[in-house]
Amino acid sequence: MRPRPVRHPRKPLMSGGRGRVAVFYCGARGAAMPHGSAMRVRAPRACYTCGMCVYQVETRGLLEPYLSLEWLLTSGIGGFAMGTVVGCNTRRYHGLLCAAAMPPVGRIMALSRIAEVLYFDGAPRPYDLSVNCFRGAIHPRGYRHLRRFEVDRTARWHYELENAAVDKEVLLVRGTNMVGVRYIVHAAPGRNIELHLMPFVALRDYHALRRRAGDGPWVRLERTRLAVGEGPHALHMCIDAGHFARREDWWYGHVYPVEAERGLDDTEDLFVPAAAVVPMRGGGRVTLWASFNEPPRDTDWDARRAHTVAVPESLRRVSAGSDAVRRLVRASEDFIVQRRRRDGTPAVSILAGYPWFADWGRDTMISLPGLLLCTGRLEEARQVLELYGEHVSEGMIPNRFDDYTSEPSYNTVDASLWFINAVFAYLRRSGDDTPARERLMQACRAIVAGYRKGTRFGIGMDESDALIRAGDATTQLTWMDAKCDGVAFTPRHGKAVEINALWYNALMLLGEDDLAARVRESFVRTFWRNPFRGLYDVVDGDRWDGSIRPNQIFAASLPHSPLNIEQQRAVVEVVRRELLTPFGLRTLARDDPGYRGRFGGPPRERDAAYHNGTVWAWLIGPFLDAWLRVNDRSPQSVEQARQWLQPLINHLHDGCLGQISECFEGDEPHRPVGCPAQAWSVAEVLRLAMELGM
Repeated sequence: MRPRPVRHPRKPLMSGGRGRVAVFYCGARGAAMPHGSAMRVRAPRACYTCGMCVYQVETRGLLEPYLSLEWLLTSGIGGFAMGTVVGCNTRRYHGLLCAAAMPPVGRIMALSRIAEVLYFDGAPRPYDLSVNCFRGAIHPRGYRHLRRFEVDRTARWHYELENAAVDKEVLLVRGTNMVGVRYIVHAAPGRNIELHLMPFVALRDYHALRRRAGDGPWVRLERTRLAVGEGPHALHMCIDAGHFARREDWWYGHVYPVEAERGLDDTEDLFVPAAAVVPMRGGGRVTLWASFNEPPRDTDWDARRAHTVAVPESLRRVSAGSDAVRRLVRASEDFIVQRRRRDGTPAVSILAGYPWFADWGRDTMISLPGLLLCTGRLEEARQVLELYGEHVSEGMIPNRFDDYTSEPSYNTVDASLWFINAVFAYLRRSGDDTPARERLMQACRAIVAGYRKGTRFGIGMDESDALIRAGDATTQLTWMDAKCDGVAFTPRHGKAVEINALWYNALMLLGEDDLAARVRESFVRTFWRNPFRGLYDVVDGDRWDGSIRPNQIFAASLPHSPLNIEQQRAVVEVVRRELLTPFGLRTLARDDPGYRGRFGGPPRERDAAYHNGTVWAWLIGPFLDAWLRVNDRSPQSVEQARQWLQPLINHLHDGCLGQISECFEGDEPHRPVGCPAQAWSVAEVLRLAMELGM
């Protein structure tokens, strides 16, 4: 796919060659970069006032390479719509309405897709717009009619048929579990058209797959209203033209090829309760609304759309910012969601990634500076911190909230220390002197007290050297937490280097100078290896793990470092030489016997590679922080940092449009893998892009 400038963003892109991807803002020019391109994103040539960043793809009736290009819309309460540019669902997580039954979790894949068929002038030949993947076959092949796809705050498809055209738009209503799908058919005056819309209903846990069993869902049908349900959940639909005709069909054997690549079940049966039959003459329009667990409300399309596409305050604050920053701010909004506090009052949390992650404590605290502080969303940052602060237990914040009960889980050693770092970043940025400040400080002090005393999973301070130890051979408590069938693929129990860097940083932030001095002396004595290898990764009794991993970079990147400047420079050089790639840092040096440069296959194989060579995008943040520090932010170091960050900005036009992936393969060409839209990837790239003036 090659980029080209958009000469008039208010008009469709219809000329040029195949496989083109473009990105632009309403009222301004821009250009898109394909994955891995060495070209720079073209600088903006106009003052952006609209804030609508449009990613546009001209497919020209082709299936490849667009089957792997994805789009994402989010509801702000944990729900989402997601799919491929050509309209073929290739993951179990693809669908038009994945609802959050207990915001922001309890996700239910309610509406998988809609099949569209057109008939012209009474002729029996159907024109299908949809695309399905079955075992060994793709049918129908609606992508042959697809000419253009666009996504910003809605997703849009433009189809061209025999002397007719169809525009389709998907609108996920913010703050609700409701989606609208509008079709506009363009045809010659007097031409008779009949549009059939068949909703494919899943109504299942979004991690699961549906197979037909028993009698299936119940169906209630009126002329323009339809409800289908099973168990505690129901999907309610309505149309504003035509009528519903009962079908109650099962379609068997839908195959999701990405699930097969991941070594998981890949086949699903979907239920079609009815078809919307919409007669038109000379063209027309119809909107289908679908709502989870309650009938659709306030179905004025224009009003709903205007509300959805309105420029949020976060984008207004960066209206004079660069193309890159504005796109990253737009990406950041997808992860900020509503969650209720213990007393039922509304609060804010951060989802770790789409489509399968919930809100995790570690990811939230690492993401908060980029997603909320840099974008001026200080009130929401305070709400996030207070939400986690009120759940401090035995010196720990939750690592996650259960997907089904929302109960907190405490099983990480670093999330609580990242919380302290995030609190002080918030206080520095906000100058908060309200009662919330003292509540947050109390939570920070409770964490330090808990670590000094000792808490769950053997987490606690070793009195002999004041360093933090954690876990045993059966636990995975750091961010390198991959484990399958009881096997820990990166065992890091004992004293881990980044945990103790975070511990020292937390003590300094809280003014615990005497204890911090002990930690600093012990840290250098315990972890310093030599200038050519940097720091040990983990020390546990007589086990000294000298694997070169990115964890040592935090000893040089955090606000307070236990190393002197020459030691910090050595660490940065080791990491640069051994781990840096165009898309972040490898999790293990390539010459290590345990290195895995490819990421794929069933869960066990993927988990084995997850932190043993796979590149993580978010690590570019601490690396560049450390790089700029040891080089005194010289003009040359700033320019080099910009060059290192640029490929991740370009990646916004690849994979999941407008987002940044969780991981990339360690070996070239660094294929994007893992979660296609990851909060801390976006957060750290946004934070650095703003800091570097990109």
